[in-house]
Amino acid sequence: MTEVTQLKTLLENTQRAVVFTGAGISTESGIPDFRSPGGIWSKHKPIEFSDFVRSEEARRESWRLKFNFDRDIQQAEPNRGHRAVAHLVANKIVNTVITQNVDGLHQRSGVPDDQIIELHGNATYAHCLDCGQRYDLLLIKANFQRDESLPVCDHCDGLVKSATISFGQAMPQDAMLKAQAASIDCDLFLVVGSSLVVHPAAGFPVIAQRHGARLVIINRDSTDLDELADLVINDEIGPVLGEATGVN
Repeated sequence: MTEVTQLKTLLENTQRAVVFTGAGISTESGIPDFRSPGGIWSKHKPIEFSDFVRSEEARRESWRLKFNFDRDIQQAEPNRGHRAVAHLVANKIVNTVITQNVDGLHQRSGVPDDQIIELHGNATYAHCLDCGQRYDLLLIKANFQRDESLPVCDHCDGLVKSATISFGQAMPQDAMLKAQAASIDCDLFLVVGSSLVVHPAAGFPVIAQRHGARLVIINRDSTDLDELADLVINDEIGPVLGEATGVN
């Protein structure tokens, strides 16, 4: 039995599957990852959250990096892997998609917002750090590109920041609790394109397995949790998931 056939069998026999996605699923759409050699952080030093709050110049540099990164997101389209995940959700095979990605490609592929848990936030909008008011990026970008003016909340005068989680910023408690609950409740935990080195997010596969779920890891490279998994597939994500689900 091939690895893809094993995956297909597992998917056919699950009742409450969770998909956990990392940068690997989106690199196939042309979005560079952050941590690998040649990734974003190898070219640009990340801005610490404390520096963003403290320093106007750090905020300006953060927005410069943000709009540079946005070019990749805006040009990207959901790939076969995203479409396969959306297919699994639409057919009620997968209940929840937990993602470390901030690109919004799961939403664009058709996964409903209420079935996506974004552990690291979302790069497609901004919000006020104080009151949470949400802001469209187009006006912020236009003002910043004109004179590098920094956005301020028009409701409470708080700092406005891209709705992603920065280094040193607390993880979103609500998302973490929802991800933990989904991991405990599932019977199949499918890791897709994550190196599983970023904690605490990388702990969810272990939580799922400890509560009786089967663990599948699909990633181009090996991970530290491979030895715990019921099935490991080291290959390109789109072709593997596409073949397993019948999605082109």
